[in-house]
Amino acid sequence: MKKILFTLLAVTVAFYSCDDDDDNTGNLTLDISGLSNLGDGYLYEGWVIVDGSPVSTGTFSVNDEGVLSATSFEMDAAMLAAATTFVLSIEPSPDTDASPSATKILGGDFSGTSASASIMHAAAFGTGFSGVTGGYILATPTTTVDTDEASGVWFLDNSSGSPAIGLTNLPDLSNQTGWTYEGWAVIGGTPVSTGTFNTAAGFDDNATTTSFKGDDGDGPAFPGEDFIQNAPTGMTFPTDLKGATIVVSIEPVPDNSTSPFVLKPLAGEVPAALANHTFQTMDNIASSTYPSGTVTR
Repeated sequence: MKKILFTLLAVTVAFYSCDDDDDNTGNLTLDISGLSNLGDGYLYEGWVIVDGSPVSTGTFSVNDEGVLSATSFEMDAAMLAAATTFVLSIEPSPDTDASPSATKILGGDFSGTSASASIMHAAAFGTGFSGVTGGYILATPTTTVDTDEASGVWFLDNSSGSPAIGLTNLPDLSNQTGWTYEGWAVIGGTPVSTGTFNTAAGFDDNATTTSFKGDDGDGPAFPGEDFIQNAPTGMTFPTDLKGATIVVSIEPVPDNSTSPFVLKPLAGEVPAALANHTFQTMDNIASSTYPSGTVTR
C-alpha cells in the first residue's frame, strides 16, 4: 500500500456540466500526482458531499509511477452542482460498504466550480504536521549486555536525565480511526518496523506482539524497538543502526505493506558518530512527502 515518495499533497478538484443541454451528466476531473500505489486489495475512492451526505464519484488505482488509472468521472450534473465538499478515501477492494471508510487522505470545500483539497482539511487530518519535532536515542534496554546498544532505537528524549516524550507536537490519533503512526529503521535500504502507535507516550504495538526485542522485558514506555532476534530474511541481528535512516510515518488502517506509507512527518539518517543513549533530532519532512496535483475542468 505504500511507496517511499517525497512530494506535497495540495490537490485541486473541479467539476463541469456537459455543454449539451439534453445531457444531464457532468464530469469530475482529477489530475493528481504523488499518490502511492496501494497494492492489491485497496483502491482510492472520491466522494462529493451533497446535502450533508457522501456520494461516490468513483474508484481508481495508482501504479508505481504515480499514474491514476482514471482521471475523469461521469456523474449527475445537478448533483455535482450541489456538492459542497470533495473527499478522497482509501477503500478495500472489493468493498461492500457504500459509505466512505475512516481512512480519508484529503478533502476540500468547493468555491464556485472548484475545490482545493489537502490533508489539512477537516475531512482528512485537519493538520499538515508541520509543527511536529522530535528524535530518538540508540539503546537496547531489552538486553542484559552493553555491546549491542547501537542495535535499538527508541523515540524518547533522555537529555534531562530521565526518559521523556521524544516526538513532540505529534497529534494524538487515538480518536482518529483509519490512521496510525509507525516507526521504521531503514537498514541497508530495507525498512524494518519498530511498531505502530497512536500517541508518542506509551508502548507501541510491538510490546504485545511478536517483535525483534531481546528477552529482558519490553523496554521503556515509549515507541521503539531493539533489533536483537527474529531478523528478517537477508538480515543479521544484532545490527548497527549508524548510517541507517529512522522514519516516522502515518499509516492507513488496515495496512497491507511492509514499507512506510507516503506520509512521513519525521525522518533522518543516524550519524556515524552518534553516541549511544544520546538524543538525536530528526528532520520534519512533512511538507515534502505529500502527493501534489491540480484538477481542472
